[in-house]
Amino acid sequence: MNRKSSIPHRSVDWRNRLSAYWRLTRMNRPIGTLLLLWPTLWALWLAAEGLPDWDLLIIFVLGVFVMRSAGCVINDYADRHLDGHVKRTKARPMATGEVSEREALTLFVALCLVAFGLVLLTDRFTILLSLGAVALAFCYPFMKRYTHLPQVVLGAAFGWAIPMAFSAQRGSLGTDVWLVYTAALLWTVVYDTLYAMVDRDDDLKIGIKSTAVLFGDMDRVMIGLLQAMTLYALLLVGGRFELGLWYHLGLAVAAGLFVYHHYLIRYRERGPCFKAFLNNNWVGFAVFVGIVVDLHLS
Repeated sequence: MNRKSSIPHRSVDWRNRLSAYWRLTRMNRPIGTLLLLWPTLWALWLAAEGLPDWDLLIIFVLGVFVMRSAGCVINDYADRHLDGHVKRTKARPMATGEVSEREALTLFVALCLVAFGLVLLTDRFTILLSLGAVALAFCYPFMKRYTHLPQVVLGAAFGWAIPMAFSAQRGSLGTDVWLVYTAALLWTVVYDTLYAMVDRDDDLKIGIKSTAVLFGDMDRVMIGLLQAMTLYALLLVGGRFELGLWYHLGLAVAAGLFVYHHYLIRYRERGPCFKAFLNNNWVGFAVFVGIVVDLHLS
């Protein structure tokens, strides 16, 4: 009798465990994956001057999913003693004790090994570049304790797929690569500042640093400046890669979305700020569509 009753109990336990891992890796919230994916796809199409190699496309798309999950795991590990004090994060698996520190670190290492296995399918230079991605992904979560610019480090981490994509597809790097990288980094600072505005009240109480805290009452002005810098960098990208009308129409859509974000955050309320953050998915998509259509019709 006891043996029979223990079987469904173990089944439920494993389902709960898998659910906790699923939420820890944020697979239930794909927005971060999409925001990482768009610049990666920009880079692949620009490097190939059209449709990239299918094997590289599959490798990088899978790599985005795996490394974003790894980044979420190490982020929650770093914030395991802080998330419980923040309204938005207090139900995360490590904050509630559903996942142990050892489990989180094991999962992080496992995901990094999977990502490295994918990179091994590319070339030697891309493999070497991937070490920088792991280092940035590991360092980012701890930056909010030491600097008000963790969003810049996140931008560096999220954008690192760009030189890797150019290296894998084109076999070399150039100044044009770093122009795309700069545009992606600036854009990341924009949307992650919007994200940080959601938690700013809680962050001020527990001493967490962010660009939202740093900018204070100048937050909307600084976001506007960063958005303008992002668009300018993307205009330079268009000039460097000789992109035409369709690309610039994509940038026009992105600019319109940036204006909409300012409408959303006009009162600095949590919900609308989070909505503005989420809406950046369409910014990345608009730029990507502009690149693809322009390259395939030119």
